[in-house]
Amino acid sequence: MQKPLVSIIMPVKNTAQFLNECLDSILNQSYQNWELLVVDDGSTDDSFNILKLYSEKDNRVNVFSNNGKGIIDALRLAYSKSLGAFITRMDSDDIMTADKLEVLTSNLSDKGKGSIAVGLVKYFSEDELGEGFRKYEEWLNGLIIEGKCFEEIYKECVIPSPCWMVCREDFEKCDALRPNRYPEDYDLTFRFYINGLNPIPCNKVLHHWRDYSTRTSRTDDNYADNTFITIKADYFLSEEYDETKNLVVWGAGGKGKALAKLLIDRGIDFHWICDNPKKIGKHIYDKEMLAFSELSTIENAQSIVTVANTEAQEEIKKYFEKLNQKAMEDYYFFC
Repeated sequence: MQKPLVSIIMPVKNTAQFLNECLDSILNQSYQNWELLVVDDGSTDDSFNILKLYSEKDNRVNVFSNNGKGIIDALRLAYSKSLGAFITRMDSDDIMTADKLEVLTSNLSDKGKGSIAVGLVKYFSEDELGEGFRKYEEWLNGLIIEGKCFEEIYKECVIPSPCWMVCREDFEKCDALRPNRYPEDYDLTFRFYINGLNPIPCNKVLHHWRDYSTRTSRTDDNYADNTFITIKADYFLSEEYDETKNLVVWGAGGKGKALAKLLIDRGIDFHWICDNPKKIGKHIYDKEMLAFSELSTIENAQSIVTVANTEAQEEIKKYFEKLNQKAMEDYYFFC
């Protein structure tokens, strides 16, 4: 039986110092029926020359120059050149484990259309890895092991951008890479979610995710906090928001204020609650801050929680349980 062709789409920009290690990890895969569609996005280092050398060594490596600008255009071009039945993405500064494609392909072949194969990730860095990355890795991998990624999709991106695989038909159903919206990985994750793709549980580390100070996700404005709040709010309002319910925002920190401002600008009314005694009773954006205990008096409430502290989140969950309210129905965590 012919093994399915896997198309790996990969944008590259100024990652020459990591590129050999990345490409070698692809060439050394135990699963060998793949094609790599790699698009150089105007690199000013030696990236393009490295790519050309690899393409001359292995005809499965196909190199193109971006005819647009930015990651989305690069990914779009790479996908347009692909032929595979299965689609996956890779980042040019990361490393695949030797069995990554084999595990993802096997899992996706077993489950078939309507599924998304994912794998555990492990961050690494030449410098000390920040606590935030460790917590994100632990949280993300916990969801992947259980196959419950979408249960917390409004918190953060729940599908690791360089460690997923889907059938081409499903990718097309999700509008592939046509939307011109950043953060592109989070937007794609939401489209996987709203189109009903089911994450396949996995308990193996398949991808080593490199962190460094000049990584695009750290430096590009397209990945700033405000873009994440906007994309969460847009999908919440289009997919979850029930106009017959009373919308409640919980939290008056930076993210709570950003969300409140967005809702006000769009003319959407809401109650605003918090558990900070210094803010209760005050007005922000002409909205009075109410004590969180007021939630019990608000009939038919639908809440968005913007409190980031994990211990506080556990207390908030317990409070919702007392009110017999359900996650991803009556309340949603936005961080």
